[in-house]
Amino acid sequence: MNIKARLILMNFLEFFVWGSWLISLGSYMIVTLGFNGAEVGAVYATMGIASLFMPALLGIVADRWINAEKVLGACHIIGAILLFWASTVKDYQTFYFIMLLNSMAFMPTIALNNTVSYIVLEKKGYDIVKDFPPIRVWGTIGFIAAMWMVDIFGWTKSPLQLYVSAGAGLVLGIYSFTMAKCPPLAVAAKKGFASMLGLDAFVLFKRKKMAIFFVFAMLLGAALQITNAFGGAFLDDFKTSYADSFGVKHPNLLLSISQISETLFILTIPFFLRRFGIKNVMLLSIFAWVFRFGLFAIGDPGNGLYLLILSMIIYGMAFDFFNISGSLFVEKEADIKIRASAQGLFMLMTNGIGAYIGGTISGLVVDYFTVDGVRNWQHIWLAFAGYALILGLIFPLVFRYKHTTDARMEVRH
Repeated sequence: MNIKARLILMNFLEFFVWGSWLISLGSYMIVTLGFNGAEVGAVYATMGIASLFMPALLGIVADRWINAEKVLGACHIIGAILLFWASTVKDYQTFYFIMLLNSMAFMPTIALNNTVSYIVLEKKGYDIVKDFPPIRVWGTIGFIAAMWMVDIFGWTKSPLQLYVSAGAGLVLGIYSFTMAKCPPLAVAAKKGFASMLGLDAFVLFKRKKMAIFFVFAMLLGAALQITNAFGGAFLDDFKTSYADSFGVKHPNLLLSISQISETLFILTIPFFLRRFGIKNVMLLSIFAWVFRFGLFAIGDPGNGLYLLILSMIIYGMAFDFFNISGSLFVEKEADIKIRASAQGLFMLMTNGIGAYIGGTISGLVVDYFTVDGVRNWQHIWLAFAGYALILGLIFPLVFRYKHTTDARMEVRH
């Protein structure tokens, strides 16, 4: 199997593990376990808590002491064991604790997956900006495949979704150990205290452009968790008015249009980055979030189904244009000696602080607009759309960036 095919399989499994439960776990917790909105938001916020330190910490480990592919494999095996355990638990406190531990194991693997891919491609002489997106798109395909499997077999409100994820995680953990070696770079014998701890990645904050970029990446990361946590519950609440609709019967299949859209937009990233630069690409992402939430507010699984489908399509741009493009931007801006740490830092800002804010506040917003167990989804989604709109108005005013059409130069200005 050639190296691109091996990386495709690795990316496929990486996001299959996540897609098995990320979109449907909210419905499982609300409908089957009886958790409230704040509790569901708190469980999703565990990904943010873990990402505050685990991606950066294990990025340091991969940069300095242990091969990145080995760290990746170990994390997936540990995560698989924890998900098997979570599938047997029904009380909130224990479930929360296990999912927190699982987040600590899984969240670093997203950045590590990117790091391993970048290192292997670079060793083989490939252009990362050109060749990584077509490989990464298979991660999204894996995410979709997992969603479809869980939906078609009727496991969206069942703990079996956790078994599917755990099984895939175990396979990926073993497979990761067979990947091409990604050893730590040799570093000089004399290192400062900050360098020893891997804190040298934070040197990127000294550059105003990068500091502002990371802040907005964090704020966009908050938006990401909202529909992950409550998209399924939103559709499930139409079960009385649109009981026979496709969206209510197969919520994961409808929501998976978002990930299908991702696969298309990922392939456009090299063109958009080279043609328009990171500032305009990020701005497109922000306003895509406005439409994502706004269309949810006015759509329904009946006559308004087309509005929900449009929202799913727009999600591809909203997610990819800050998540994948942002990762590539950071890869080019960071020194080669701190690239794993830099990817961990990007994860900290988006899936760490951002996800924690998004998971926590979204749960409170949902409960605020819930009266006697009835959730006012239109007000909920409009509140989130307003949040994204404010970001879109501020971002172009504060992020100073000079774009050049040269692929290598554009991200170093």
